[in-house]
Amino acid sequence: MSRDANQAVATPEGNPDPQPVSIRRNPLTTAVILAATFVVWTFLVFPAVWIFVGSFKTNETMFSATAFTFTLENYATIFRVGFGRFIFNSLFICLVAVVISTFVSVIASYVFSRKRFRRKRLLFGAVILGQLFPWIILVTPLFIMFARIGLLNSHAGMIFSYVAISIPFSVYLLVGYLETVPRELDEAAVMDGCSQFRIIWTIIFPVMLPGIVATATYAFLLMWTEFLFALAFLTRTSLKTMPLGLAQFFGEQSIDWGAIMAASAVTTLPALVLFLPLQTKLSAGLTAGSVKG
Repeated sequence: MSRDANQAVATPEGNPDPQPVSIRRNPLTTAVILAATFVVWTFLVFPAVWIFVGSFKTNETMFSATAFTFTLENYATIFRVGFGRFIFNSLFICLVAVVISTFVSVIASYVFSRKRFRRKRLLFGAVILGQLFPWIILVTPLFIMFARIGLLNSHAGMIFSYVAISIPFSVYLLVGYLETVPRELDEAAVMDGCSQFRIIWTIIFPVMLPGIVATATYAFLLMWTEFLFALAFLTRTSLKTMPLGLAQFFGEQSIDWGAIMAASAVTTLPALVLFLPLQTKLSAGLTAGSVKG
């Protein structure tokens, strides 16, 4: 049986399918948007490309627009002076801190989202208040405390600091994400006899995985590039993190630009490898967690 092309097609229930809505955009508007996007993309990508290309240049041709002398000596130099150790220290500290921070944030966000208790809003506000203070005012009290309990020049002290500074935003983001998760899941699990711990880690955790990926990625990038706490709490060369190792190439009398470019390129690699595979989940988690239901 033939039908008119303009007639809506009926569904099994008898209701016509909604016709797709086409949005017509002014060609000039489209061109302006594309041009603006290209300009922004250029400003974002050009520094990374320049650093990568510069890491294979000699210091003599580093800032030349025409001359280019290919070399791998820059990479050999940074690993010869122990930059690999700095990267290992940063990876160890950041990964351990992210695991602890994520574990604590998931439990705390679940309590703030699902439980009712006295002064809940006050306590939640106190957690978020920790995100408002500039980190520099925390250096002196933390330095004194670490000196008294023996956490200076230790990875444990750095892990403690990074967990503390990453938890407030992680809790805030996960609470917002949990508000989009139906509470019926919790109620059904309770009726089935699940314990509270099992509800969090076997039922809620998989559902809020995009939000967890977003918070964990944020925490990792925050710790990976942190410089102030590492400068204050770590003085032994064998314990220093990657930002401190990168800073040592800036001398008082001269600057080894080739080594700086190579170290910068190596530094961005772990973050790039982490971010690209998780980009979809990261975007979904940030979008859902930024608006509370």
